[in-house]
Amino acid sequence: MKIYCVSGPCYLQKVKTNIWNRCKPLVYTPNIAFSTYRKQFIRAFSLKYTYEDAFGLARDNPEKFWSEAAEGITWFEQWTQTLDDTDTVFPKWFVGGKLNMCYNAVDRHVENGRGDQAAVIYDSPVTGTKQVITYREVQEQVSRLAGVLVRHGVKTGDLVVIYMPMVPQAMFTMLACARIGATHSLIFGGFASKELSVRIDHAKPKLLVTASFGIEPGRRVEYIPLVEKALELSSHKPHKVLIYNRPSMEKVSMHPDLSLDWEEEMATARPHDCVSVPAHHPLYVLYTSGTTGTPKGVVRDSGGYAVMLNWTMSNVYGLAPGEVWWAASDLGWVVGHSYICYSPLLHGNTTVLYEGKPVGTPDPGAFLRVMSEHGTASMFTAPTAIRAIRQQDPQAEHGKQYPLSRLRNLFVAGERCDIETLEWAKRSFGVPVLDHWWQTESGSSITASCVGLGCSRTPPAGTAGKAVPGYNGEFPLHWHASLHPEVKILS
Repeated sequence: MKIYCVSGPCYLQKVKTNIWNRCKPLVYTPNIAFSTYRKQFIRAFSLKYTYEDAFGLARDNPEKFWSEAAEGITWFEQWTQTLDDTDTVFPKWFVGGKLNMCYNAVDRHVENGRGDQAAVIYDSPVTGTKQVITYREVQEQVSRLAGVLVRHGVKTGDLVVIYMPMVPQAMFTMLACARIGATHSLIFGGFASKELSVRIDHAKPKLLVTASFGIEPGRRVEYIPLVEKALELSSHKPHKVLIYNRPSMEKVSMHPDLSLDWEEEMATARPHDCVSVPAHHPLYVLYTSGTTGTPKGVVRDSGGYAVMLNWTMSNVYGLAPGEVWWAASDLGWVVGHSYICYSPLLHGNTTVLYEGKPVGTPDPGAFLRVMSEHGTASMFTAPTAIRAIRQQDPQAEHGKQYPLSRLRNLFVAGERCDIETLEWAKRSFGVPVLDHWWQTESGSSITASCVGLGCSRTPPAGTAGKAVPGYNGEFPLHWHASLHPEVKILS
């Protein structure tokens, strides 16, 4: 079963193409009051709505709301209808419009003079690797990889399974698929062979992309035996398996009729241009965990998703293009799809790709080291990660050596953040800690403190913000009687 989600695109200020040249990154430091920074941000990006205005417009006139939002995305063909909700289960956004996600995430920034800006900062404490990759370098790698995929029969509408660790090549593969209109399904590297085979049979990929090894603290995970076992178990067989052999490790391969070597293929590849696809074209399939039965594939469209993600970086997270953003997640989660790969790149930010853990790589100060070293302006993680740090370093001693002069906000999601953990994080990181709620099916937050729209950065502890514009939550009155006495309805 596939669940087709409409990626509720929300309001984005009108952004002209030359914004990427016109606006310089805004740097926030503790000696600048947030209200002053907020005024600078409004002047730079011409925000014309408060949270209340944006929420009201999204509720009362969604076509106008999202039509304006979509001007922040580059379209190859303009849409003729903002919303077709004839089918109330699967409504269509931006009917008739055509675009390309990779073009919007990479190429347009290069064309607008930002090619030398860092797009990805790869920080891998498990391998001792740090690498800054510019937008121009991402474009070069992705366009050549797209050529590799096409050379081996992948075309628009085909599906590619990605089974890789947290390396830049995983992001390149996602973007290369988007570049040619192929749908990708990224599965956690190291996932069990049986689970991988179930997803292969369901997705029926034309090609599978993997790596030689995954690296965990104190051990490495051999991917190729897992892939070989999965292919033995699955009824569907991909035409080819493209293998990225990690540097400084032994080279691996599979059967010569099936196996392709990444470096060899890239050396002779011809760059491929972006392919125009309809707004409703499926960008990816992301499988649920399957804990309650057969895994379900959430299918994300291209147009609505692009509009929504571009909006959230400024209006939910309060970031300006050019600033450094870090979502400390895995690419295999929806957070990784949305906020490691697509959203920050769409918005012209620098995204941190971290191959490590909150503790043990090498110590509980790892997160603060990354934020300090790379000048992170805002971070997104799970409460579990904060609890792990606190358990090993309750006084936050390891992090005291790392100044966080550019950090403004820490966002948490994925589970409820208990008040004790939230307050500890505030003290230890020295910034507001903002809980927000969303899920795989939504692709972005449903409730949040939209700091870019002026929402409070100090909401009541234990809350997860207000409904994000585009959502309208209601609490049935008859539920009140069943609430715990300590639960209060704030608004």
